[in-house]
Amino acid sequence: MVTDYASPRRTGRTPQAPTRRSGAWKLAYADFLTALCAFFLIMWLVHGLSSDGKNNLAEQFGAAHATSMTQDNAETGLSVAGQARDLLSASALVESGGGNVLLQAGTSDLRIELTDRAGLPLFERGNAQLNSRGDTLMKLAAQAIITLGIPVSIEGHTDSRPIERADYSNWELSSDRANIARRSLISNGVPAELVQSVAGLADTRPIAPDAPYLPQNRRLSIVFHLE
Repeated sequence: MVTDYASPRRTGRTPQAPTRRSGAWKLAYADFLTALCAFFLIMWLVHGLSSDGKNNLAEQFGAAHATSMTQDNAETGLSVAGQARDLLSASALVESGGGNVLLQAGTSDLRIELTDRAGLPLFERGNAQLNSRGDTLMKLAAQAIITLGIPVSIEGHTDSRPIERADYSNWELSSDRANIARRSLISNGVPAELVQSVAGLADTRPIAPDAPYLPQNRRLSIVFHLE
């Protein structure tokens, strides 16, 4: 006897499987590879640039101009002191400062002396405020400090002539001038953290010890700390 088995029939509509988006990951992967190739191409191009070229490229992307003393030292073989001296010697401060600017190199520091000169003072006599000549030199000094990026100290000096003011001596005057110089540097873009100290030394360290009244003894010293 043959028995018929009837298959149950499903009623209603069978839901369809969702459409598989098989090509989406391929597009994402292709975009990733394109970006990766572009990145390595840029890195290869940047690697071949000089230091000036890298600075120019950084400026195009809004970065501030910076000089890497360590990298340039490795490339040129110069000591930090020698490189800093060369950069300062070629700076606008030294080139246009005339007789007001002296550059002195020590074993662990580099000093810029901004001195008074007969007919070309930086301050009016007995006054702590910079005059127009002093303002100009401080702006140029700020540019040099920003370029080197080396910490500095600021010293104020006077000649040996006493000040005829009650409760105010060359100590106060030299301290006030040094602090005003600090404010001028910062207002012209020098990062505040680069200024390590400010001191007023009155007439205790004259440039010309045998002539303590010479105008050159009235000066501001910007000391770059190389170590």
